[in-house]
Amino acid sequence: MTAATTVKAPIPAGTWTIDTVHSAVGFSVKHLMVSKVRGTFDNFSGTITVTEDGTPAVQAEIDVTSINTKNEQRDGHIKSADFFDAEQFPKATFVSTGVRQNGDDYVLDGDFTLKGVTKPVSLELEYNGTNPGMGQGAVAGFDAKTVINRKDFGIDIEMPLEGGGVVVGDKITITLEIEALQA
Repeated sequence: MTAATTVKAPIPAGTWTIDTVHSAVGFSVKHLMVSKVRGTFDNFSGTITVTEDGTPAVQAEIDVTSINTKNEQRDGHIKSADFFDAEQFPKATFVSTGVRQNGDDYVLDGDFTLKGVTKPVSLELEYNGTNPGMGQGAVAGFDAKTVINRKDFGIDIEMPLEGGGVVVGDKITITLEIEALQA
């Protein structure tokens, strides 16, 4: 990762709050070495703060107990100490450290904390534009993606397969579809 720098935000100064009704936090991970399990987190929040000089800052929180993979048994196991240890660590957080230009898009650098472990991550960030909204104020849209290694965050359960390989892959792709409302 390169040193964090900050470019001017493409959205106006002020505080922008994630509209959870029109946003999604998802993930995917290899399953049985041949397919993917996909899931979402149903409860999350966050803000984008842009200073008058255009400097952006992002803070977000995910309630890991709200995981939804469409399988209650699997969700319960992921919440257990084998994976998230959600009883002890119910939240994951992200705090930005900088934003860099990447062609027509951006890279959002920050510190991500999961299961009590904080590591730097970089999200590929696409700005989808700003709209005056529908009477509730301006809205801005973003798509973001990053890949983390679960073992970097202390999720190091090994579940080997009889014929080789593992049940759950190491790499987790996190995807964000964000609509934010200007306060």
